[in-house]
Amino acid sequence: MDTNEAIKNTAARTLEMESQAVSNLIGLIDDDFANAVKLILQSKGRVIITGVGKSAIIATKIVATLNSTGTPAVFMHAADAIHGDLGLILKDDVVICISKSGNTPEIKVLVPLIKNAGNKMIAITGNLDSYLAKECDFILNAYVEKEACPNNLAPTTSTTAQLVLGDALAVCLLELRGFSSSDFAKYHPGGALGKKLYLRVKDLASQNEKPLVTPETDIKKVIIEISEKRLGVTAVVDNGKIVGIITDGDLRRMLSKVEDFTKLKAKDIMSANPKRVEHMTMAVDALEIMESFEISQLLVEKNGQYYGVVHLHDLIKEGII
Repeated sequence: MDTNEAIKNTAARTLEMESQAVSNLIGLIDDDFANAVKLILQSKGRVIITGVGKSAIIATKIVATLNSTGTPAVFMHAADAIHGDLGLILKDDVVICISKSGNTPEIKVLVPLIKNAGNKMIAITGNLDSYLAKECDFILNAYVEKEACPNNLAPTTSTTAQLVLGDALAVCLLELRGFSSSDFAKYHPGGALGKKLYLRVKDLASQNEKPLVTPETDIKKVIIEISEKRLGVTAVVDNGKIVGIITDGDLRRMLSKVEDFTKLKAKDIMSANPKRVEHMTMAVDALEIMESFEISQLLVEKNGQYYGVVHLHDLIKEGII
């Protein structure tokens, strides 16, 4: 039974069972689900999510998803709640209890305490006849026929169902709040994902040297400017405005074609009307331009004036690529 084929068959069977369980949840989305979403949306407090065992682990993930999409949420372990953590729950908070059976001892102790405090409660459970389901204001039905575990014991399919219901809840709230990509960036400032949403060209160009020559600059000074600024390029600027660009590639082509270049000026070898972007352009959009035109640098403007250079290496360094 330890052959590769047997292992692959078991994995495929597990995925098939779990995907079918998730698909079945679609038919269980009802008015209770919609009303639970409205309750959270209209609440002035936070969402407190609790559970025990594997359900507690699922609760922490749902909390993380809600927090990152604009709905303040806090995890409270059901066992710890009845030993002091109940103080986490404030007056206007909505409490979500997650339990497959809905009849665990911790839940039976915790639920009356929450109800006595006047907080609204939502259950995520697969047992509509359970103590939890009967005591809560709204029920998110997480019913599954059986676990993927061959003994029908280890929480597998049931925890997947709880998880996707949490995702559905978060996405509904996200859309109703009009949560945008800029809002998302506020909660995800770190890493490549966040940078794609907030990093602008000015943030990169301002850290670079600012290579600059005029149309009348002689070639020797052009070479020195490109070499010293180490960006492989210089802007050709006239009265603050970009009129051209010279790359190290332009210099190599010049050397291969011209025997005596000592009398040449920047205007003789520059490329006119180079690709450029405004300084407030998103860095990810600058990358798209570079990729479209197969270039490594972009000149940057601010209100029509030369601002600097953004290089492909800057985007790589920041993890945008």
